[in-house]
Amino acid sequence: MASLVKTLASHSNDVNSCAFSPSMLATGSGDKAIRLWNLPDFEELSFSPLLGHSYYVNCCVFSIFGTMLASCSTDGKIILWDTKNGESLQVWYHPSKSIVKICCFSPDSQHLVTGATDNAICVFSIATKQLIRIIEMAHENFVSSLSYTPDNMHIVSGSGNGDLKVWQAQNVHANKAIYYIAECQDLGMSCLAISPTFGSAAPNTQTPGDKTYFLLATCGGDSRINLWDLNTAPKCNTNLRCVLSGHTANVMMVAFSPDGKLLASGAMDKLVKVWCPIVGNVLFTLESHSRYITSVAFSMDNVFLATGSADRTAMIWSLTGAAPGTATDTTPPLIDVDTEGNQPLTSPEGLVSSSSSSVGPKPLLTWSPDDVANWLQEIGLDQYADSFKEQLIDGEEIQNLTNESLSQDLGVKALGHRQKILRAVLVVKEQGFYVSGKPSDDSVPDEYLCPITRQIMTDPVIAADGFSYERDSIRSWLGTGNHTSPMTNAPLAHTNLTPNRSLKAIIQRIYELT
Repeated sequence: MASLVKTLASHSNDVNSCAFSPSMLATGSGDKAIRLWNLPDFEELSFSPLLGHSYYVNCCVFSIFGTMLASCSTDGKIILWDTKNGESLQVWYHPSKSIVKICCFSPDSQHLVTGATDNAICVFSIATKQLIRIIEMAHENFVSSLSYTPDNMHIVSGSGNGDLKVWQAQNVHANKAIYYIAECQDLGMSCLAISPTFGSAAPNTQTPGDKTYFLLATCGGDSRINLWDLNTAPKCNTNLRCVLSGHTANVMMVAFSPDGKLLASGAMDKLVKVWCPIVGNVLFTLESHSRYITSVAFSMDNVFLATGSADRTAMIWSLTGAAPGTATDTTPPLIDVDTEGNQPLTSPEGLVSSSSSSVGPKPLLTWSPDDVANWLQEIGLDQYADSFKEQLIDGEEIQNLTNESLSQDLGVKALGHRQKILRAVLVVKEQGFYVSGKPSDDSVPDEYLCPITRQIMTDPVIAADGFSYERDSIRSWLGTGNHTSPMTNAPLAHTNLTPNRSLKAIIQRIYELT
């Protein structure tokens, strides 16, 4: 699902920021330089590097069409660059000349918002090149993260204390937050991102009344990623959608893909994880950097993922298949997420065959009661292994488990443990034809993949939102009380599912699935 395309090693210090425009990649570094790379060959442009900062470059970001690049630095400067020739268009200084940690263009690229270590937020006009707004003491700690909502109506900010605030974007005199969460992240916030396609950001989305809502991701020192429903109208509020637990150290960065179907995260555990943000599944993990991850960014066409690191490199990953001569796919088995903060649920490593490196875990239907007991140990619930073995629960029986049978017949009284087991069962069931020797094809067309699991569908059905899903996956979604579209979060007119027989026949013919 992901393959290493190229390693960029021209910087002489930490790569602190990566950003894509439609035609190039920018990398900003502690070596004070910004380097520009051509797409899709990632050769450095003739006028690169851009030199104008006297200390660390902390962040760089492109305007919507990629004609301008903004950068901010420990030197207190914000520089606006012309990407056609690399010349400086404007240099601003933060009013107190404090370290500027973050910068972000508005969706229409008419404004640039910045956050600094003096706890202030500044807004600059691109047209007039003037500072038009300053929110002093916006937070009680330094401003670590900023984003505009996709409708350009609000600015969302996070701080080193872990709190989150929402501000009116259009009223330059409104310097009081309209919404506040004291502990959005327990140990400080490193980054936040808003999905460009979810909810009110989805094209042609119609919502009841004046409701406006988005999907917000936050991360920080507690090693977790929180996904929130952010409602901005008629009243601003948030609802914690789920917690993604998979990293083992401070999560430094999160970023949504332009189509909103993927969420990437990078952490101090040296790992990059790519998630399905709708249900919170880890799709794959990248672990080639030798030091902690500082930045992640998707290309505008969703083809590439760039990762920056304190190892002084930026790595480019192809998300559509390995190019000739590049590294092979290092994708591990699908990882489910325990939203209760426990360890991630993984496919059972103890069941991997040692006869051939090309043979994956044993097919679910061939699991013995001992295999099931080993699997329970792998997911951290070995206290139930004896009960499962006494009841002769094997690979066939495990697929028929329910909340009731787990509680009454197998002695799993804790609701959280029952849900954890059922989620883990769903993971291995949905991997059934992969683990039996039919690996995923990296060039699988998107319409053959279930939007929830990102796996090839075997029994596709059409829901009321017009999207096709794997039957078991959408049933599970609806069965948990969700009456909204997994793709847009808009309310579903009904919960009827219509078999997509033509799509099923095509998939069966191409991939020989039965």
